[in-house]
Amino acid sequence: MSWFDQSIMARRAVAKGKPGTTHQLTEAAQGQYHYTLGPNPKPVLHIQPGDIVSAETHDAFEGKLRSESDKPSELLNLPYLNPQNGPIYVEGAEKGDCLAVYIRDMKPRGPQPCGTTALITEFGGLVATGDTALLNAPLPERVKKVEVDAETGVKWSDKITLPYQPFIGTIGVSPEIESISSLVPDYYGGNMDLPDVAPGAVIYLPVHTKGAYLYLGDCHAAQGDGELCGVAIEHPTVTTVQVDLIKDWTFKWPRLENEQFYMTIGSARPMEDATRIAYRELVRWLAAEFDFDEIEAYMLLTQAGRVRLGNMVDPKYTLGASILKSIVGQAR
Repeated sequence: MSWFDQSIMARRAVAKGKPGTTHQLTEAAQGQYHYTLGPNPKPVLHIQPGDIVSAETHDAFEGKLRSESDKPSELLNLPYLNPQNGPIYVEGAEKGDCLAVYIRDMKPRGPQPCGTTALITEFGGLVATGDTALLNAPLPERVKKVEVDAETGVKWSDKITLPYQPFIGTIGVSPEIESISSLVPDYYGGNMDLPDVAPGAVIYLPVHTKGAYLYLGDCHAAQGDGELCGVAIEHPTVTTVQVDLIKDWTFKWPRLENEQFYMTIGSARPMEDATRIAYRELVRWLAAEFDFDEIEAYMLLTQAGRVRLGNMVDPKYTLGASILKSIVGQAR
């Protein structure tokens, strides 16, 4: 028996973690990719709880940076980054429910070198930006193309190869009434750039509108904590997810579960507020469902909690707060 068979998704979701029909969301089937998450576009796919979707995702630049001589300022229109597959309508999903998305597999696709990272003017963790306004001249633009192979890794240079550690940079559901840029993380998920949103994990997203309207894209082949220069190893993929529905499980911010730990995710500026959101939500989760007194949970997390930095470059920063399942299990 795998850990997934004992997951919250397998125990509580409508389909009980059992796979349903498989759908192929190819580029042709997707048609127009979206740069906002919202309730207005017509769904490209209607699925039942338990169904599997294999989506052909673009990289964050929709393939516009093709060589190392390219200049992002000449080829990119910056609001139009992070193209999203979807929206995917999940039958039976209503406000107050939870969408459970099990990330089954991710594979690179397209001609090599399919991985791209770049320095973009006024974007990154150690440069002046529109939000952190300085008089310093921007760093020179630069594009780096790399080969990405699921077996051999990410060929950074002739001497350095990084492990292939794919994850979904942007995944979320529609807010209730507004459409929000796919660059922005918040309560609905979005551009969290959190490396734990990876194959083998389940992400839990609070539903705000009928059908949930699931979006995903912006997949990364590798990324360090913080996504320091603002651009990970962006690459097009075939990403396969299994989508289920937990009725009447209501909470505010995304949650994640994998074999080792439970995690809650907060996004805000300043960074300490994102951390506060994540830890507050974890305290409340432990108290509501794992038989902890809230104050006891607060004190325990002071000793045993862990924080993962997703991004420190987006319009809001993302932090994940977690605790090992082995620790939580001792209280039962």
